[in-house]
Amino acid sequence: MNRAVKRAAKKDTNSQTSLEFPTEATFHDKKVIQQIAFINECIQTGKSLATTLKAAGMSYDDLIYANHRRPTLRDNQYFTLEDFRELSKEIPVVSFFSGAGGLDLGLEAAGFSHSLLIEKVPLFCETIKFNRPKWDVQVGDVSNTDEMIELVSSRIGNRKKFDGLFVGGPPCQPFSIAANQRFNKDGDNFKRIGFAHETNGNLFFEYIELIKYFKPRAFLIENVPGLIDVDNGEQLEKAYRELESCGYIINQPLILKADAYFVPQQRIRLFIVGNRVNREFEPPKPTHNSLSVGPVFNLDINGVENHVTREHSAESVLRYMMLSYGNRDKLGRVDRLDPLLPSKTVIAGGSSGGGRSHLHPYSPRTLSVRESARIQTFPDDYIFKGPVARQFTQVGNAVPPVLASQLGTAIFKSFF
Repeated sequence: MNRAVKRAAKKDTNSQTSLEFPTEATFHDKKVIQQIAFINECIQTGKSLATTLKAAGMSYDDLIYANHRRPTLRDNQYFTLEDFRELSKEIPVVSFFSGAGGLDLGLEAAGFSHSLLIEKVPLFCETIKFNRPKWDVQVGDVSNTDEMIELVSSRIGNRKKFDGLFVGGPPCQPFSIAANQRFNKDGDNFKRIGFAHETNGNLFFEYIELIKYFKPRAFLIENVPGLIDVDNGEQLEKAYRELESCGYIINQPLILKADAYFVPQQRIRLFIVGNRVNREFEPPKPTHNSLSVGPVFNLDINGVENHVTREHSAESVLRYMMLSYGNRDKLGRVDRLDPLLPSKTVIAGGSSGGGRSHLHPYSPRTLSVRESARIQTFPDDYIFKGPVARQFTQVGNAVPPVLASQLGTAIFKSFF
């Protein structure tokens, strides 16, 4: 550490240390001792840790954990969309609930050609338009069936058998266990309310109505596994019956673990694939080994967009730095990532944004939007617009593009 930190450490030996937090006497590592003294001085004097770090010519990335030994990674593999890119096949696709475009980036890499993307949140549309200015991205509400039919018809024609692909992931919060665990157990939102959700619960069936109207050659529905259990599966069975009555063959709900598909993250998603050409869907084949998240943090991040780190308080950093790999800070409810394992699920947070990101494995701070986006396998040149909290929402809501590309390739080979 530099001289400013050493001065703080020397000063701290003559002052009373905080009783609530670890002191330097607990450790034998000189750098850890100096850092604890530096942070404790901020706590005792009420100084901002961020301001003090800047004055010392430092950043949060100069801080370390008490256990800062870096393990040897099994491999240094990190896969991007370029590893899965296929030649353009000019198969048209209409995307609903497009979010920030994770699923659509994967389909683009698989060779599909977007006719239209529809997303309700203008900011998310702004992100897609900024990155793909040639795509036709429209703000629209799928719950308004008449408007949707008019909009989609204006792009693909009012054909009753669209020779392309429909894709969509209706908002999953009403069906999600993880989303509802964030609420107080006594609150109205604690239990999954599924299709009874006033705003989002029926969007699943609104999307199905559009599939029934336009009859695309194939369709994809993405959601969380909790969709299967809502209403004891009765609503999902109803959806199957309606689509099968229109001539669709539908696979059983496919539950995929992203870390088995070249994504360094524990992320489980449900996919329902149907087609009207009387063929069976051959899903992408999983790998035998999960990818670890460690290689994500070996990539150079200097000068990359969306890499703004949070300015944590001294108290928070002092708690964080005592965590071992994989452990949780119970007060902040954040986990230090283990570089030898896949990341825990990147989450989106509530409707107003601000999901909790995980802790960096090597620096006692939460991840930036860009680091989270890398875990999700977004390209570094894909820029997220809006406030940081809303950028996290866009990243956390997305289907990992690398997973989406493998699904897209499997759909093409099966049905086109």
